[in-house]
Amino acid sequence: MNVLHAQSQLKQRLASVKNTKQTIGFVPTMGAIHNGHLSLLKQALLENDVVVISIFVNPTQFNNSEDLEKYPRTLEDDIEMIQSVSDKIIVYAPSVDDIYEGNTIAQKFDYDGLENEMEGANRPGHFDGVGTIVKKLFEIIEPTKAYFGEKDFQQLQIVRKMVQKDNINIEIVGCPIFRQENGLAMSSRNQRLSEEAREKSTEIYKILKQAKELFATSTVEEVLLFVKKAFNSKPEFTLEYFVIADEANLQTASVKEAGKKYRAFVVAHIENVRLIDNLAFN
Repeated sequence: MNVLHAQSQLKQRLASVKNTKQTIGFVPTMGAIHNGHLSLLKQALLENDVVVISIFVNPTQFNNSEDLEKYPRTLEDDIEMIQSVSDKIIVYAPSVDDIYEGNTIAQKFDYDGLENEMEGANRPGHFDGVGTIVKKLFEIIEPTKAYFGEKDFQQLQIVRKMVQKDNINIEIVGCPIFRQENGLAMSSRNQRLSEEAREKSTEIYKILKQAKELFATSTVEEVLLFVKKAFNSKPEFTLEYFVIADEANLQTASVKEAGKKYRAFVVAHIENVRLIDNLAFN
C-alpha cells in the first residue's frame, strides 16, 4: 500500500504514470473513510489505470474552530478500509504545511453566485476554502477524472464551475449518495452520533421522500410548510434550513417552472452534530 505524506513523493510516484499516458482517478476526502468513500474508489478503479485518494482535514474550509477540532482523524483505520478495496490505491495524507507551505489562507473564488446559496450563506468563506484545497490537489495530482459524492451537491456544482471557469482539463464525476440500509446518508460526521441518534437521523431521509411526493401535486410553499412542521414535531432535531432549489444555479425556488430540475437540500442538527442531505425532486 502506497501511503505518501509529501507532495514531492506523490509527484515522483505519478511521474511514470503520466509519462506512459495512463489515466489517473482521484478521490479527495477529509478522512474518516466510510462506505460512501469506498463506492467512489470502486468507480474510480473501474474507469482509470491508477487511483489516488487524498486524506486531509482542510482548515481553510472550516469557519467554526470547534468543528475543525472535533472532526474525526482516523488515518490507520482509513488505510485499512482503503486496502480492503485494493492495495494498489495510492494514499496521499499530507500535513497542513505540505499543502499550504506556511501560508494557510484561502484563495478568493467567484463561482457565478453558486457560493452565495445555502451552505455559502450559512458558512461564509467555506467555498473559498473548498476551492483552494481542491485546486491545489488538482495541481499536485493532475488527475484525468475526479470523483465527488452528490451528498455535497452544492460542493459538486461549485467544483464543476471552478473547472469550467479556469479551463482545467479534468472530468468531474458526480456519484450517487451512498446510504445506509435505513436511508441515512453516509457521512464522516455520523461517527459522532450515539446509536440512538443514528437511528433517529433516518427521519431526515424519510421527510425528504415525503416532501418529494408532496412536491408533485403541491406548491413550493406547501412543501416548505410541511417540512417545517415535520421537524418541529421532532424535538431532538434543530432544523437549520430546508431549501428547494434549481439544480443548475442552486437558486431558491419560490414557484415551480416547467422544464427545470429541482432538488431539495436540508441541514439538521442532532446531538450537536450537523447533518446534511439532499434529494432530486424531478
